Amino acid sequence: MKLPSVKVLLLGACFFGPAFVEAQTADEYEKRAYAKYRKGDLDAAISDFDRAIELDPKSAKAYRNRGDAKTDKGDLDGAIADFSRVIELDPESANAYFNRGTARMSKGDLDGAIADYSRAIELRPNFASAYDNRGTAKRAKGDLDGALADYNRAFELDPKSADAYVLRGVAKNDKDDLDDAISDYNRAIKLDPKSAVAYHYRGNAKRAKGDLDGAIADYNRVIELDPKSAFAYHNRGLAKCDKGNLNSAISDYDRAIDLNPKYAKAYVSRGNAQSINRRWRKALTDYNRFFELSERDQDYPRLYAWLSRACLGETDLANTDLAAYCAKRGNSVQGDWVSKIAGHLLGTVSEADLFAAAKSPDAKKEPGQFCEAWFFAGMKKLLIADKADAVEYFKKCLATEETTFVEYRFAHSELKFLGK
Repeated sequence: MKLPSVKVLLLGACFFGPAFVEAQTADEYEKRAYAKYRKGDLDAAISDFDRAIELDPKSAKAYRNRGDAKTDKGDLDGAIADFSRVIELDPESANAYFNRGTARMSKGDLDGAIADYSRAIELRPNFASAYDNRGTAKRAKGDLDGALADYNRAFELDPKSADAYVLRGVAKNDKDDLDDAISDYNRAIKLDPKSAVAYHYRGNAKRAKGDLDGAIADYNRVIELDPKSAFAYHNRGLAKCDKGNLNSAISDYDRAIDLNPKYAKAYVSRGNAQSINRRWRKALTDYNRFFELSERDQDYPRLYAWLSRACLGETDLANTDLAAYCAKRGNSVQGDWVSKIAGHLLGTVSEADLFAAAKSPDAKKEPGQFCEAWFFAGMKKLLIADKADAVEYFKKCLATEETTFVEYRFAHSELKFLGK
């Protein structure tokens, strides 16, 4: 689900209607192109904008609208080139800077986006949407205080913007100010009771607070408003999994995947649920599908895939796959926490060294690392049939009270399997 802040300003001619007249002049081509754009026929619209620009190479409006159409097509480089041309023709166009900033943000050029939004604000100090979007770019860079300052300014300019409340809520959520975040989501919903995105993020915050029933209720509302929201089904599945309703959670993951077969994260979540159910082959299939779909965020799924293979008795294959992945991670991450866990699974890092590495000067980080360490060390014990030590380690994992960690739920499942 995209945040509501990444807005593009659509500025063009009046909509002509369903019948397209024969065009002769640049202005006529622009009007017809915009009508096609409004109907969603992007290729035909761009073709007409091309012709309008041939007839009038200095038409800033044609470049601007063609840039909008290219943005919608995903041709971000082409869009940026068009908005840059608008700026050459009209250096005082705040909208051109705004839309170029949006295209740059979509490309991941956060610094370029922030520069463009800043220039738009210089040209139009009351540009609330520019503050919103600049705040989102700052948040993506990790500048949460800067993001909140921009969102607050947007509020001053547009106090009835439900989107702005959602955005500020997300930034507060990132700062672990969950209660304040929920307060902002509540205000957004009061302003716009049909804001699916507000319900979605409020559900996420409630889940983070442990209010699983409240989270599920919010995801239910998202699904009512947007029945094709794969994100809502996926996150409702996470909340159900947290409650221990594994089969219902898997049904939600299935639905999320039906709606979006390339939703990589849903395969990991379903794989985790299958692992909790000790359905190792199904779990491994899901993890492998995730690896096919995403080259990012593979660290922990690779560890879980090792466990699935090892529990299936395929230890040699498990070791080969994990060792190959660790080699691919490269020297830059050697010695980090994930490499310590992987090394322990592969037999190159001792149990004592694993627990020594779990210690951290960061008081917030250390309990989670010990939660993981006790679980993975426990699984190593279980795989060599040392059930007594495995039970002890799993209990120590649960004693960390890191209930949001996947390893916590895995340990709980293993204890149940062992009758403890």
